[in-house]
Amino acid sequence: MTQATATKPTTSAATATPAPLKDAHGHAMSGATRAALDLYETACHEMRCLINDPLAGANAALAEAPQMTMGHVLVAWLNLLGTEPAGLPEARAALERARALPAVNEREGMHLAAIEHVLRGRWHAAGLLLEDLAIRYPRDALAIQAGHQIDFFTGHSRMLRDRIARALPDWSPAMPGYHALLGMHAFGLEETGDYAGAERAGRRAVELQPRDGWAWHAVAHVMEMQDRRRDGIAWLGGAHSGTWSEGSFLAVHNWWHLALFHLGLEETDEVLKLVDARILGGNSGVVLDMIDASAMLWRLHLRGIDVGNRWQALAERWAAVTNLPEAGNYAFNDLHAMMAFVGAGREEDAARLLENQQRVLLQGQADTAMFMRDVGHDATRAVHALAHGDAARAVQLLRPLRSHAHRFGGSHAQRDIIDLTLIAAAEKAGQQALARALKHE
Repeated sequence: MTQATATKPTTSAATATPAPLKDAHGHAMSGATRAALDLYETACHEMRCLINDPLAGANAALAEAPQMTMGHVLVAWLNLLGTEPAGLPEARAALERARALPAVNEREGMHLAAIEHVLRGRWHAAGLLLEDLAIRYPRDALAIQAGHQIDFFTGHSRMLRDRIARALPDWSPAMPGYHALLGMHAFGLEETGDYAGAERAGRRAVELQPRDGWAWHAVAHVMEMQDRRRDGIAWLGGAHSGTWSEGSFLAVHNWWHLALFHLGLEETDEVLKLVDARILGGNSGVVLDMIDASAMLWRLHLRGIDVGNRWQALAERWAAVTNLPEAGNYAFNDLHAMMAFVGAGREEDAARLLENQQRVLLQGQADTAMFMRDVGHDATRAVHALAHGDAARAVQLLRPLRSHAHRFGGSHAQRDIIDLTLIAAAEKAGQQALARALKHE
């Protein structure tokens, strides 16, 4: 009797499915090719430093490998994290393309679910899902950065710090992007009041990667909070400025911080120079840049400084954004658009903005409506009322907001505009005791 010999089935090399490539942090990248992955890594580096054009890099990666899931994910995040209304359809299309792909792993699927939450106005749900993603994959730098920005947009100071603190032990200085973890942690430490720790982390991040605009920005925030105006000018000004500003899409915001230091020293001429050359001078239609321009011109206006016709061109650019069908997706933006509209005397645009806010408020329970309901609508109406001579109404609208103004996003330095507007409104309304108390505070 002959015993049969068992044989194992074989798979030919021609039919075997190759294992997916991995990114620089060891994550499987569905649908990637080596050329596409190299382009993707460069785009991620640019996003972490906030330089050049990472969206172009992401699209180049997809041209090489159209089925690369994380390429579509990166395109979606880049279109969402600027809070541009025009970015929403682009992000939606990227999500749809990714959902149609044959291969999406668990990590990639969590990214896609978080993107869908943001597209539906569910910012807090997106932040929580990205929190879970980073707990499971603590070296996913894109998940951490997207979550960090969502924490900023939702005013979640503690998570600005803790989301990063959880991941840091799984990183080392030798890993690509470690500087960005330090820079993000620095900002979270500053927003939660650990100024010494924030400055250490931010300076270390800049040492590791001098192009990291977010780390420069975090240290500037520390100096703003500590009223270290001269230190701030030394940090951002002079020979340093080319390092953080060249090719940076955070440059206008850091120029804004430099102008804020000069404003705190009553150096109005320097402020106006920066406004004309750096903050308004580029005629940027990017929402985050226009926020900075509005915020600085409004601070000057509250001080009684004539800004001439500078409001006009800015209001024109704001109108192009607020009249889009997707407008009203972020209340913090609306507040700054209203400053430009009343500054330029564009009452029709101001009225349309308030109508758009009402539409958002009627949409239901999405976080975008909550941001509007809790803070944004009344703050925007207060700016409108003050500009139209009803200072008492502005005081009435702003006073209840101060304790929870963080709910509609931004930083402590940015939300200071609410207190400054309230003080000015109290003075104009003849409520001198309130104005004096607020100044003491």
